[in-house]
Amino acid sequence: MRILISFLTCCVILSCQNKENQFVDVAPNPDLKKTETVKVNQLDSQESVDMVMGDFDPKTHPIFVEVDKKYADREGLYLHKETYQAFEKMYAAASKDNINLVIRSATRNFKYQKGIWERKWNGTTKIENGKNAALAYPAFNRRAQKILEYSSMPGTSRHHWGTDIDLNNFENVYFESGQGLKVYEWLTANAGTYGFCQVYTKKGEKRPNGYNEEKWHWSYLPVAKKLLRVAKDSLNDSMISGFTGSEVATDLHVIENYVFGINPDCL
Repeated sequence: MRILISFLTCCVILSCQNKENQFVDVAPNPDLKKTETVKVNQLDSQESVDMVMGDFDPKTHPIFVEVDKKYADREGLYLHKETYQAFEKMYAAASKDNINLVIRSATRNFKYQKGIWERKWNGTTKIENGKNAALAYPAFNRRAQKILEYSSMPGTSRHHWGTDIDLNNFENVYFESGQGLKVYEWLTANAGTYGFCQVYTKKGEKRPNGYNEEKWHWSYLPVAKKLLRVAKDSLNDSMISGFTGSEVATDLHVIENYVFGINPDCL
């Protein structure tokens, strides 16, 4: 009898410890049946890696939700449920201060990011100063480095995670004067209250590597930090493949320099 009681006590303790180490619950989507709702802590390790690398469809994934058009510049944008709930609260607070936050880009899976990358790689989409990357940078390493100033290789983008949003404008200069400056100053002062952090600040001693500054790019840390840990434990440069130019990922150490080349305040 004593042995049975001791065994049951250990099981209860282990159960509590395991619950503390799980991802937090995600509020259910009212559009789904109760039997279809999924918690982040129910995802197995491979599903987590797939999410980090963008190997899923946010339109059908149960922990993603479509962004209401009133928050975005177009329909068809998706976010992780927790990110979306936090953004709604931040949006309401900003509105009270006469600040209008507009989501310009949200979740982008591997296929979406591949399209962005390859259009820049082959010159269909121009990069900085209207340059055709294919013509201006024939050496593959250099071409990739130029594209990586602002765009991620597929499989390495934080936009895969459903935690990151681009707000209002895609040019830093917009946020340096007028209404853009008011938006940026409000975000700098208040976004942290709602869990958001500017991951790509100016590069310097504290952030020597990674993408250039993006004042429009904000990440929801309560979920993003967990997925960053998955990336740390599971990703390596040899896994970055399936698109034109992927062969230089290892030479450029994209995981170390870009996935982890972020604002240290967001780690």
